[in-house]
Amino acid sequence: MTSFILASASPRRKDLLQLAEIPFEIIVSATDESYPETLSITDVSAYIAHQKAIAVANKVVETHAHQEACIIAADTIVVIEGFILGKPKDREDAILSLTKLAGKTHQVITGVTILWKNEVISFSETTLVEFHHLSKEQIAYYVDNYKPYDKAGAYAIQEWIGVIGIKSIQGDFYNVMGLPVSKLVQKLKQLSLL
Repeated sequence: MTSFILASASPRRKDLLQLAEIPFEIIVSATDESYPETLSITDVSAYIAHQKAIAVANKVVETHAHQEACIIAADTIVVIEGFILGKPKDREDAILSLTKLAGKTHQVITGVTILWKNEVISFSETTLVEFHHLSKEQIAYYVDNYKPYDKAGAYAIQEWIGVIGIKSIQGDFYNVMGLPVSKLVQKLKQLSLL
């Protein structure tokens, strides 16, 4: 029987996999999220997702030896004007990130890696998100009340800032939440796992 493992502590990814009705367990392993400077920005999230998947695979070799374990890992980045906005270090950094995003269109890129037996499937999904102009007061309110320190680009689309601040979105909404679930399901079906 196939056992699905989500290699992520993200509550949003957990919720999205549950919505897809894929049974899974969560196993995480500390992973260095750095990447080669020569890597194209569009490949960064897939590279980090692959590193996360490998780290968890090494961790579960013994504990899941009797099962067929399929590991799913993901990483999301926010890109504005050619620069990656990571998770904010503190309040000031979060405010700076949101100030950069206000009134502009940015890319949200989620890379996904599936490890199944000897197969490695990696892909990424890009969604374009445009924010309305945001006032300093709105940005400060969001940061102080929602504390988006664990989120790339310092925001979550499903929270207050997304509801009042997003002007348009082109692409997969759930990708912005952290997991392009529909594309993931299609890949798992191609592997005959669903």
